[in-house]
Amino acid sequence: MAQIVVTRPLVDGALKGLTPPHSVEIGPQPTGSELSEEALIERIGTASAVVTTVADPVTERVLSSCPNLEMVAQYAVGLDNVDLDAASREGITVTHTPGVLTEATADFTWALLLAVARRVVDADAFVRSGKFERWETRTLLGMELHGKTLGVVGMGRIGSAVARRALGFGMNVIFYNRTPANPTIIRETSSRQVDLDTLLRTSDVVSLHCPHNDDSHHLLRDALLINTARGPVIHERDLVDALRAGRIAGAGLDVFEDEPDVHPGLLEHERVVLAPHLASATVEARTRMGQMCVESLLAHFSGENVPHTARSQQ
Repeated sequence: MAQIVVTRPLVDGALKGLTPPHSVEIGPQPTGSELSEEALIERIGTASAVVTTVADPVTERVLSSCPNLEMVAQYAVGLDNVDLDAASREGITVTHTPGVLTEATADFTWALLLAVARRVVDADAFVRSGKFERWETRTLLGMELHGKTLGVVGMGRIGSAVARRALGFGMNVIFYNRTPANPTIIRETSSRQVDLDTLLRTSDVVSLHCPHNDDSHHLLRDALLINTARGPVIHERDLVDALRAGRIAGAGLDVFEDEPDVHPGLLEHERVVLAPHLASATVEARTRMGQMCVESLLAHFSGENVPHTARSQQ
């Protein structure tokens, strides 16, 4: 029987099937946005495995301070918070939940896109404040999407799912990828691969779906932006300057450069829609994420091949 710690409560049913025979301890919801290294070390204690989230600092110090830790099951796709090199040195297996968030994230990307383009948040506030007296010709004018060009940065699972949805809106789709995209995806999305400069110059909307790495850090500065990928891909100070100068018509952001902190200029701007990292926030997606963690944990403690391992460890 293994001792497994879950750093915070998950959705009901997410860990179904994990007990028995294993002992599972679920920590309370942290009072802040994330646990400190000290708090995470204390929470893991003598456990053999831990289920973590993107808000948990799974650092070298944490990994080396937990003597019985064999496995980190990340309840997320992204692994920016996990020191994979340190885990490898310590002989600790790391898994995550790739693929399971695709449709939920693509849906939320379009929720942000429509909210920004058609000024949905402004409209809601307008009505609630009692300003709506009659139909007017120029009130809260937005952007019509039909016939416009959507530029997708990163044509992976999520990027291609976003591009497929664009067809229903009658949009033209172009994309930038560091490598050639799958020809089937290009056919299914009626899209065209271009260089990044061309994408930025010709897109009416740019949607980010690339990982955060040295190549993508502060990748974009001047475009109508939708970001459900990684916060540090956007330089928020430059984005605020571009919004104030009118070079960008609006932005929809689900992730932030120094999350959970948000640049004050974004909080103040009426053409920006902000969300608290909600792209995967459906009951279905969050439940499937938990079940992928369960699959990985059960396989590990049964001595079987562990699915969903982090790429660098495969």
